Amino acid sequence: MLQTRTLWLAALTFIGLTGCAPAPDKNEPPTPTLSLERIYTNNEFSAERAPYFRWLDDGSGYTVLESRTTHNEEDDSEQSITGSDIVFYQPDGNGRKVLISLEQLTPEGAKEALSIDDYQWSDDGQWALIFTQAQKVWRYRTRGDYWVLNLHSNTLYQLGGDEPAPTSLMFAKFSPDSQKVAYVQNNNIYVETLGNKAVTALTTDGSDTLINGNFDWVYEEEFTITDGFRWSPDSSSIAYWQLDSSGVKFFTMINNTDSLYPTLTKFPYPKAGEQNSAVRVGVVALSDRQTRWADLTGDNRDRYIPRISWAGTSDAVLIQDVNRPQNTNTLRLFDWQNNRLETIYTDHDDAFLEWYYQAEWQPDGSHFIWHSERDGWRHLYRISRDGSSIVDLTPGDYDVVDMITLNENTNSLYFTAAPEHPEQRFLFRTSLDGSSPPKRVTPAEFAGNNRYKMSKDASYAMHTHSRFNQPASSQIIKTDGHVTVTQLTSNQALKDKLTNEALPKHEFFQVEARDDVVLDGWIMFPPDMDSTKKYPVIFYVYGEPWGSTVQDSWSGKSYLWNSMMTQKGFIMVSVDNRGTRAPKGRDWRKSIYKKIGSITVRDQVDALDAIAKRWPQIDSSRVGVWGHSGGGSSTLNLLFRHGDKFHVGVSQAPVADIRYYDTIYQERYS
Repeated sequence: MLQTRTLWLAALTFIGLTGCAPAPDKNEPPTPTLSLERIYTNNEFSAERAPYFRWLDDGSGYTVLESRTTHNEEDDSEQSITGSDIVFYQPDGNGRKVLISLEQLTPEGAKEALSIDDYQWSDDGQWALIFTQAQKVWRYRTRGDYWVLNLHSNTLYQLGGDEPAPTSLMFAKFSPDSQKVAYVQNNNIYVETLGNKAVTALTTDGSDTLINGNFDWVYEEEFTITDGFRWSPDSSSIAYWQLDSSGVKFFTMINNTDSLYPTLTKFPYPKAGEQNSAVRVGVVALSDRQTRWADLTGDNRDRYIPRISWAGTSDAVLIQDVNRPQNTNTLRLFDWQNNRLETIYTDHDDAFLEWYYQAEWQPDGSHFIWHSERDGWRHLYRISRDGSSIVDLTPGDYDVVDMITLNENTNSLYFTAAPEHPEQRFLFRTSLDGSSPPKRVTPAEFAGNNRYKMSKDASYAMHTHSRFNQPASSQIIKTDGHVTVTQLTSNQALKDKLTNEALPKHEFFQVEARDDVVLDGWIMFPPDMDSTKKYPVIFYVYGEPWGSTVQDSWSGKSYLWNSMMTQKGFIMVSVDNRGTRAPKGRDWRKSIYKKIGSITVRDQVDALDAIAKRWPQIDSSRVGVWGHSGGGSSTLNLLFRHGDKFHVGVSQAPVADIRYYDTIYQERYS
């Protein structure tokens, strides 16, 4: 809703720039015009989404949620029940089978089935865990109710003891041996035995300020991490984070809109330069419920632990120990039974580190896969347990965007990258031992953005493809040969509808900044543009390290809003300046260090000058700019520092003073 209101405001703000924009030819037949009502209120252009999709671990197929309403044909007076079945399909779309029906998910005496926010299967296939009534804690919906269904006896019951408190459990997950479920409640960690419902508290000191197995606001916001505990592979113990937020100063939010009188919400919020929560990692054994803490040297309030993982086996935990400036990440192996810490690897950057990926361990714990920019590009490395052997699995002058999965049986590692076109994404395969070079899997016909959700054995994948002006399609492919076996969604109806709209032409382009740095961007022209006349231009900016605006992918309503503005006589532009999250190497991303608001906006100014020379239809005397968050900050900097170039703007949710933003983000780059 906030974004919709902002786009209304932006549209009204920029209309004044059109001034003497050329009027359409009255002799031409009328064509449909886009409007905010059509795009946002009536939702005429809603895209068909791929189903909520989950591969089964055995590789036999996948499951989806399918809505259904029950109806008793013999008794019309009987209450109907609406809910979702969990349905199995083979990769080719055949073999449909209802694994769990909505009737099975209707508690005894209830008039409706459980709504499914998430679900998981136990490793032995005997149990299903259902997450329902999900509530927001910070940004994400992580608290709610959990129910388990015994698939053999068809017994359904709620976790949390004899009288479960409503919507109070978080992060419930099965133990690897399928005998127990662990979860967080009121900042303590509990284990509940399946079947007999016996509940054991593994921690008892949790409070509003002492947080076990969970995180404060800033960890979730900046490290995108919510779930704060990990089962050991042998199910005998749990590794977990503990945060102590005592002493962290509170921020107060005023809500003036949701009720007649304003309400206040207070929560710990460490602003740049202020005190953080203390953080530490421990392992608690189920046998004695005693926690063994990793004794990391230094002040626990001046370090971050963004990721931990069991090191393949159950005898050690890998801890990523990051200093407060966030330029050094020390990997420490914690032998919790013998209380020993060993440093096995260190990543350092003279500017900052920010890509905190989980280490992917081989089952025997001998090696793990690691992301690093140590050679100037983000690559995947195979590192031995003691750190003595480091092999670059993805060599070359390009960035790995994401690791997708690995398959030890076929010695294969899959990842996405964009070696030649930073605005696109393609799937690649390489060997796990470094014996063969990477090869592209995505066929040339799929130019644009490609996303993959692969089966555990990597033999199949859900492939989602889109382009800048082309809505997404999703299909199941056989990885070998990238052959489509099942079409899930095509969005053909939306594509057909768009052909009846007067949509703009667009181009991806490159220009040089004043010091020969190449900037990427896109430009959208009015559909009826007269090449002999000039048009006002609007820049959409972000400009900071946590995102990129120049991507050859379908952006839905954002694309349609930009198209609407071109119909009103604007040229729309977006450029990725240095420091944005584009796959263009370490130097590109780190050049923003201590220069947010200066080099970032300078690049935008250089881009404006360059495109005005390339396209004479651009009216440099009528330039607008807008952006959200970091883009809101960039908008303010462009307006106040370069008001001779950028004449009007809309700044949404900016950081107007970097002292007011949080420690993790602002101290990392400033």
